[in-house]
Amino acid sequence: MLWQTTRFRIDLAQPQVMGIVNATPDSFSDGGRHASTAAALAHCEQLLRDGAHILDIGAESTRPGAQPVPVEEELARLLPVLRAATTLGVPISVDTYKPQVMRAALDAGADILNDIWALRWTDPAHPLAATDVVAQHPSCGVCLMHMHREPQTMQAEPMQGDVVAQVLLFLERNVQALSAQGIEKTRIVLDPGVGFGKTVAQNFALLARQQAFLALGYPLLVGWSRKSSLAGMGSMPGLPLGPTERLVPSVAAALLAVERGARIVRVHDVAATAQALKVWAAAGG
Repeated sequence: MLWQTTRFRIDLAQPQVMGIVNATPDSFSDGGRHASTAAALAHCEQLLRDGAHILDIGAESTRPGAQPVPVEEELARLLPVLRAATTLGVPISVDTYKPQVMRAALDAGADILNDIWALRWTDPAHPLAATDVVAQHPSCGVCLMHMHREPQTMQAEPMQGDVVAQVLLFLERNVQALSAQGIEKTRIVLDPGVGFGKTVAQNFALLARQQAFLALGYPLLVGWSRKSSLAGMGSMPGLPLGPTERLVPSVAAALLAVERGARIVRVHDVAATAQALKVWAAAGG
């Protein structure tokens, strides 16, 4: 199974580790430690030494309650890091939902668009559509994610009912729409959107029943890393784990996701995840 991206055809026969690079001052997981261009690039290089196969750069936080930033500010954060990262010899993904940012990122050499809005977001002040950007760049990779509501409201009013059935239907409709626009299947991967408008129980239902998504016929990208649903996995009841304390449950969730069919795991703790996957592979995974 191959994932076609701008510069690379990524072989998904073996699970791929996507390392997270937050070029933001307000990330939930690292508190803005990589907000400067120099710090973000140094982090990119460290993630590659740790075993990352893909780098995912984001310049706007999408944590629950996060406020959007203007296009100009997102680009000012993103482009210097992106241009430097494209020289590192690995696929570069950009975590954005704004069509203007997508176009600028692809023009600057990005390989993949990782979109929490699944190419649905529109700017009433700008006619450019995300699907048009993807169609105009005929080899870039795309990750379509399911999100309930939007970052400002998604956890205030999470989903109700059978989460797996609803996410399946959403993803199926979105890939059908892209197919109708001539977007090749080999360019697309799917993300069920752990933590984006779901309850803790629903997030674990996505993991427990993850193999249901394989029936759609697209590779799965899954992101459990440091999510708040893992906060309750500490040894002391009533004392939730902070984001940087969730390494062990994050690695366990990533490993389970791969065992249940995910081909890409998006993680903060690359070294620990890569080591765990080596154990899994050595045992016949």
